[in-house]
Amino acid sequence: MSNKILQIVLEGLIMGGIYALISMGLTMQYGVARILNVSHGEFIMVGAFITWMLTTMAGISPLLALIICMPVTFLIGYILHRTLYKKLKDLTPSAGAYEGNAMLISFGLMFIIQSVAQKIWGSSPQGYKYLTFSFKIGKTAIAVNRLFVLFVTIIISVIFYFFLNRTRMGKAIRASSQDPAAAGMMGIKINRVMAICFGIGAILAGIAGSLLSMINNINTSMGMNYTVIALIVVVLGGLGSIPGSLVGGLILGFVGSIVNRIDTSLYMVVFYVLIMVLLLVRPKGLLGR
Repeated sequence: MSNKILQIVLEGLIMGGIYALISMGLTMQYGVARILNVSHGEFIMVGAFITWMLTTMAGISPLLALIICMPVTFLIGYILHRTLYKKLKDLTPSAGAYEGNAMLISFGLMFIIQSVAQKIWGSSPQGYKYLTFSFKIGKTAIAVNRLFVLFVTIIISVIFYFFLNRTRMGKAIRASSQDPAAAGMMGIKINRVMAICFGIGAILAGIAGSLLSMINNINTSMGMNYTVIALIVVVLGGLGSIPGSLVGGLILGFVGSIVNRIDTSLYMVVFYVLIMVLLLVRPKGLLGR
């Protein structure tokens, strides 16, 4: 029994950490840039395939591929916001209309990115082996690659926390999320901050994709599932709350780990039931205001 509990805890921490990264990225994009980016999962898929391609074709370490993936995904997100979304914002008469139109554009991006990815990488599942050996804690065998993924998610989360709370840009981001008009009056360049937030969201998605490629097979249609999971986590933790995304991701990771032990076909069903109950009991989420 203790071995099963240990496996559930480890799997919950690993997947919860990945879910937290994904949802923190979406929270950055929605909480500051006011874009409910339903193409978020496609950035996860792109990060996974960049890592897979560099590892299998260029022969470099997946860790180095992850580092290369970070500026690539940031630039994609940053440029998309500075061109497409900024132009849309300039042409949209109200904030409410902008949010709706931005979401529609992100639907278009989702299908475009997925189609391009399928042309480049095909639709078959892909994978590679990385740190696949294991060691035992008692009678429980633990794969080293999964522990490595857990370690990286912890490091990235700590760096992200210090970035938001200890740097000038982090303070500008927090000010912009609380009151964009007042932040603009204080000299903060709102459009630049929003573009950086969108790029950071893409980075976190790309990192999550890289980490997923180290422990699972990947495919070009994987993005939508992770977009749905990110939305569930964001609502669970509270819209716009970074700590809520972290807590929500861990909760969903543990719930998913338990459900997988019972019946893998119920994985997403339980997630939807959880979010439906939460919306009825506490619509603003666990840490929402």
